[in-house]
Amino acid sequence: MARYFDVHPVDPQRRAITQVVEMVREDGLIAYPTDSLFALGCRLGNAEGIARIREIRHLDDKHHFTLVCRDFAQLGQFVTVSNSLFRTLKAATPGSYTFILPATREVPRRLLHPKKKTVGVRIPEHTVVRALLDELGEPLLSSSLLLPDEPEPLTQGWEIKERLDHLVDAVVDSGECGVEPTTVIDFSGPEPEIVRRGAGPTDLFE
Repeated sequence: MARYFDVHPVDPQRRAITQVVEMVREDGLIAYPTDSLFALGCRLGNAEGIARIREIRHLDDKHHFTLVCRDFAQLGQFVTVSNSLFRTLKAATPGSYTFILPATREVPRRLLHPKKKTVGVRIPEHTVVRALLDELGEPLLSSSLLLPDEPEPLTQGWEIKERLDHLVDAVVDSGECGVEPTTVIDFSGPEPEIVRRGAGPTDLFE
């Protein structure tokens, strides 16, 4: 059964955050809230956790996972960002965006786009996620919690606990999440390409 953590959305209880992060470090899989949807997350090197996310969501090997990062210093370890692009991304973060960028050697090969050698990264604006990332000290490997064949995402922590009780190790609940996924922008080509329009406005990239 998944452990259920009821976490304050503005002032997260340190004990709860520490316990969740300890589970992540021990290769647990968590469901947690973000500034767009709930997400599934695990440690970057957790191959079993990645396989479990694929199984829950019915994802194939081509799916782009996202590295959810604490800040630009952390993000810069895993993707290459030019000086001019840095200013654009800085203006849009933290927020509900996923950026697809060329990956550095710090990213395991199995997480890369097979042809482009890119990976998705984001810096969320959500107090609980930022507390988790501060404690963890590394990105969370994540995927939006969108269940197969369901038209709407799950927005309530207690419902996720009921539905995924034997499929995840912990559910972090800090109140209802939104129903829109992140806006995804691919910066791997000569011009930005908006792959998905979601919660973040696209004015900066058009």
